[in-house]
Amino acid sequence: MAASATRVFVSHLAGTAVFDPNGDQVGRVRDLVATLRVQRRPPRLLGLVVELSTRRRIFLPMTRVTGIETGQVITTGVLNVRRFEQRPTERLVLGEMLDRRVRLVETGEEVTVLDVAVQQLPARRDWEIDRVFVRKGKPGAFRRKGETLTVEWSAVDGFAVEEHGQGAESLLATFEQLRPADLANVLHHLTPKRRAEVAAALDDDRLADVLEELPEDDQIEILGKLKEERAADVLEAMDPDDAADLLAELPEDDKERLLTLMQPDDAADVRRLMAYEERTAGGLMTTEPIVLRPDATIADALARVRQQDLSPALAAQVYVCRPPDETPTGKYLGTVHFQRLLRDPPYTLVSSVLDDDLQPLAPETALPQVAGFFATYDMVAAPVVDEGGSLLGAVTVDDVLDHMLPDDWRETEFLHEEVPRAAG
Repeated sequence: MAASATRVFVSHLAGTAVFDPNGDQVGRVRDLVATLRVQRRPPRLLGLVVELSTRRRIFLPMTRVTGIETGQVITTGVLNVRRFEQRPTERLVLGEMLDRRVRLVETGEEVTVLDVAVQQLPARRDWEIDRVFVRKGKPGAFRRKGETLTVEWSAVDGFAVEEHGQGAESLLATFEQLRPADLANVLHHLTPKRRAEVAAALDDDRLADVLEELPEDDQIEILGKLKEERAADVLEAMDPDDAADLLAELPEDDKERLLTLMQPDDAADVRRLMAYEERTAGGLMTTEPIVLRPDATIADALARVRQQDLSPALAAQVYVCRPPDETPTGKYLGTVHFQRLLRDPPYTLVSSVLDDDLQPLAPETALPQVAGFFATYDMVAAPVVDEGGSLLGAVTVDDVLDHMLPDDWRETEFLHEEVPRAAG
């Protein structure tokens, strides 16, 4: 759904058919899943509950919804068919928000929620519930005679987290704006019981980001307290190199069981990384760098670099390879750095602006040599290429630092000192 698309009221989505890119129906929308936020900020829409032809209900993330049109929802075609289970911080929009009694902030008058509207945020993949359609008057036999109106989400009270939060929800709301590394530091200093409660309440993507920033012992403890299917979902949401490092610390039986539960493509990436020694380029690399074919343009490259979920290090360059363009790729041709993308016209082919002077790293390159490469050539990421010339992945500077710093580096004081606020 484009940023300029019209607003969609959720009652129009109930029962809507869900199709894959080939036009085959995969199920129907039965509900929407949202997470509430503090201070009457619009809730974030996480995804859809889709009922398959087998009657199983699954979760479809909004990141896998490519379009919402009249009478249909279009997906990427990649579905996780595990049964949907609602998390503590999640709200079912149709099941829990409609017909709810709330108050108008301006007048204090009680109203009944008849519908809510969702809209995709401009230039982002995030969706929000931004409007509420309500009816004035008391519920009862003559409720249809009440005045109806549509208001901003912030114009009503009765949904806010602090009004009915329980368990870890209020704590999560307090730390909602923290970076993953800072939230990881908070979790690290909680009791094991409280840490497990907060981890259980985080959504998969947020928990994956936080796990990547935690010490090994905390990672293993948290993962061990999740249900196996949830643990597999979180591992899928992690960067493959971080998931591989975490799984490598588990007993063989647990490791294989979780890999079997993961989506085959995600599990294959992780297994490939686990085949390399940990402190080598192959063990450090991610298998998901930006890969483009030689006939791609600079405009194509910039569109990929703008993806919100890319780390700054991975967004600093693109790698040009012959097909196939999923790692391991066809022949690696060279790298195009972000600064070069900004200097040349958008229609320029990336193959004409390659940096092919630097030798890529071999997967068996040891960590000290990888660090030396980064320091010598002022790099923030580097390609890893096998003997046959195929790109296997990319090593980023954050992974190099993470493996070179002392095991207790997260305990250093600079992470816990309060940063002064700027004046004004």
